[in-house]
Parts: sequence; structure tokens; C-alpha cells
Amino acid sequence: MSPQLSSLSSLCRRKQVAQLGWSTLRYCWSGSSNTCVRQFSNGAEPASWSPNLPKSVRIVEVGPRDGLQNEPKRIETAQKLELIRRLAESGLKTVEATAFVSPKWVPQMSDHQEIMKHLMAAIEGSNADISFPALVPNLKGMEAAVETGVREVAIFASASEAFSKKNINCSIEESLDRFKPVLSCAKSNGIKVRGYVSCVIGCPYEGRVSEESVAKLSKQLIDLGCYEISLGDTIGVGSPGSVSRMIRRVQQDVQTDKLAVHFHDTYGQALANILTSIQLGVAVVDSSVAGLGGCPYAKGATGNVATEDVLYMLEDLNVETGVDLGQVLQAGQYICKELGKENGSRAARALLTKAEKGGAESEKSASAGTDAQMIKKLVLNN
Repeated sequence: MSPQLSSLSSLCRRKQVAQLGWSTLRYCWSGSSNTCVRQFSNGAEPASWSPNLPKSVRIVEVGPRDGLQNEPKRIETAQKLELIRRLAESGLKTVEATAFVSPKWVPQMSDHQEIMKHLMAAIEGSNADISFPALVPNLKGMEAAVETGVREVAIFASASEAFSKKNINCSIEESLDRFKPVLSCAKSNGIKVRGYVSCVIGCPYEGRVSEESVAKLSKQLIDLGCYEISLGDTIGVGSPGSVSRMIRRVQQDVQTDKLAVHFHDTYGQALANILTSIQLGVAVVDSSVAGLGGCPYAKGATGNVATEDVLYMLEDLNVETGVDLGQVLQAGQYICKELGKENGSRAARALLTKAEKGGAESEKSASAGTDAQMIKKLVLNN
């Protein structure tokens, strides 16, 4: 086992105990599957919290693109590729890698061609079950992406007229006209297209956004050829009530298996909104490692919901993701160190704090002290 994986196993071997009244829940290391799992103290398998929950959820990791695009500190190409590698090795099947946008407006994404060429070369000739989508704003961006061999792209439109004009300088209908040649190019080259709908709950310029507008735009994007629509609460103003109403309305026009959700955590409602969404049948969730992100055109919007927090919740709900929480935690620590900022994931901070405290207590014995040092060195400082 590599030093990096050894550090993760050490972290997960440390039992993190929380009293739940009727039962004790703890983290333990499952050697057979090399995953971080929860067990009940009586040894029983945890039952699904709700009969309405999906058996599994696909996590779409947006950290390398949506998470980094608004960071003021320049992240080098090699550092971005290392982050993507770590995320891919955690079991994530979709990692949004970059954006083919103007360096003038989003300088952090100026290395998009180098990033995508490297990733496409890495999976060339393989049947690897992993996708590295790139965001494209128009046909020019699409053509540049095609040159790199990209297999999947994402386009974005806003359910708010005001936000659309501020963000991409055109109306909603004009944005759809721009995307028609993009979809045509994608179809000609066998490239999948995912659609983002932003401001599905509220807009920083015009306030509340109607469910009708969100449903109409979602269907239009499906009709254009998008295989999936990610419903984004761009400024994080939604709560379970408004999210439920919005999703139920969209489901009248778009099949649920073509929907995903994308929440920002401005008001601390992101996890509650995700739970509401998956109870309504949505089985694809966007998230960002370490809670990185924000929107340069939506002042006050905080980062995306943290991937670590989403995984922590879904594990407790017995919903499968195929993603190793420990490895995502390590990836989050890596990029936060490069950015010089604190990890935005509450779950990550709590687990790392417990590991650090446990290491300090264990230093009373030589063998445990060695283990604690390894945790601190390879997990906390890696």
C-alpha cells in the first residue's frame, strides 16, 4: 500500500464515536473493500432512512472547474492535474475538469487546452468508466474543446433574464440560439452534452425565480439534445420547501432520470436541499471538494456544497456512491494547502480534528505515537 493510502487507512481505523441515544455509530476500516464505512454497535446493517431514497447516487465533482474558477490565487496546471488525479482515484466517475472560456474573464481556466489534452491522452484507447467534462460557453469554445478530443461538455443557461444578461450578455432565448450550433457540433463529433440551469430558486438581480421558468428552460435544453440537466441554486437561497416545489414542477416536463441538482451553501441549506431532491427521485448530485467555489457574477454566493459533507450524509443514509470519503478528504486537504485556505467542508474539518486529537492522546505510547505521526504527516500536511 502506498504511503498516501496508508494514511487514509490510518485515519479510518480510528473509531470516530458519536452517541445517538438508541445506538452508537462509529467509523471503522473495511479491509476487504478499502472503504470508509459506518457500522452500528450491535452489528446490524443500517436500513434505508426512507423508502423513497435511491439505492445509489452519482456524484459529479465540480471542484477543478467550478471550485477553482473564482479563486484569486493562481493554481498551476500540474497542481490541477494532481487534484483531478486524486479525485478520480477516489472512485468519482465524473470530474468536471476545466472551462473553454476567455482567459480575460476567467484567468484561472486559461490552461484549458493543456488540461484537457493531458486527460484525454491518459484515457485514450481505454474503456475507462470516467468522464472529464469541460464547460463551453459558445461555438468558439466548443470548437477549441473538440480539438483536444473531449468526450463530454457542459453548457449553461439561466432561468433568470437579468442574470443571463449580466453573466453572458444576452437574453435566455438568445443564449439558446447560441447553443444550437454547439449541440450540432457535439452531435457530429459524438460528444455528450450536459446542461446547467442556473438561478433555479432566486437571482441576485431580480429576486425569486418562478418554477415555470425553470421547467420551461430545462425542457428546452433537453429538446436541444442535452442528456442531463443540472438544476443550480446559484446563490444558495433555496430551502427544502422552494426546492421541492421547483423540482416537482420540472418533473412534469423532464424525466427525473435526466435531472441533477447543484446547490451552494450560502444559507446552510445545501444538505437539506439534497436530501429533499433525492427523496423526489433525483439521483445525481453536483458537489465540490472542500466546498470550493462561488460565482463571479453572483455577489455573496458562497462555495458549492462540499463533496465530503455529501458523502458523509449519504453513507449514513445507506445510499451507495462508490466513492471513498477518506481519499476525497485527502484531495481536499491537498488543494486547500495549495490555495492557502481552510477546508470548507464541515465533515472534513471534524474528522481531521478528531484524528489530530486522537493522535495527541495516543502519543503516550510509542507504537500509537508512530501511527499518530503518520496521520499528521500524510493526511493533515499532505
